[in-house]
Amino acid sequence: MQEHSIVIQELDFRYGSSPALKNINLEIPAQGVTAFIGPSGCGKSTLLRCINRMNDEIAIAEITRGSIHVNGIDIHDRSVDVVKLRRDVGMVFQKSNPFPRSIYENVAYGIRLRGQKNTAIIDQAVQEALQAAALWDEVKDRLQESALGLSGGQQQRLCIARTIAVKPQIVLMDEPCSALDPIATAKVEELIWELKSVYTFVIVTHNMQQASRVSDKTAFFYMGELIEFSETSRMFTNPRIKKTEEYITGRFG
Repeated sequence: MQEHSIVIQELDFRYGSSPALKNINLEIPAQGVTAFIGPSGCGKSTLLRCINRMNDEIAIAEITRGSIHVNGIDIHDRSVDVVKLRRDVGMVFQKSNPFPRSIYENVAYGIRLRGQKNTAIIDQAVQEALQAAALWDEVKDRLQESALGLSGGQQQRLCIARTIAVKPQIVLMDEPCSALDPIATAKVEELIWELKSVYTFVIVTHNMQQASRVSDKTAFFYMGELIEFSETSRMFTNPRIKKTEEYITGRFG
């Protein structure tokens, strides 16, 4: 039986009086890539942000029913440290958001935040994270330069390096390539593919070609409901639900 990193059961979520997610049941397997697809406003990003409780920052946002377990732990249990949860469940956003600091400091920041003071250990961890993000060879001679001087694609890979530097178990990605050109997009996709044996990835994307290229499983959402969830190859060649087929073939959305 395959281990599940994230188990979502009977989840209802709303913003104020507006329902955003309805009765979501989803089991996301460990060490692979799961894509969330669907038209704008269907609940993909909302669900993604539920997984590391980012929606806690929105005053009118609330889960009204159901549960989310990450590696067997109920993330809404009172004993859960939200800071630790967000370290274990890292997030890469749609727009790359490097800190206005050096390339080195961007990656070292989270390592220091965890209490590491040994410079040699931090140096090694920074190098390993940049290598894992396929960025080391491009920046190793300019680590003290501002991260804001990197190209858009390099900035996004730096944000991935910063996320994985603290050794999360899960990496959430919200439209990580939407602002990138095709070459930078290909590099990020290749990176996801190479790292999926180590991390569990959940990626929200509007790009169905991207979902078909990088993901092992795909979840299709519509109007706040999970319509279909299956192996990506099956969903894109033989979807079970007519609405899924209509979306994938471009008949709506």
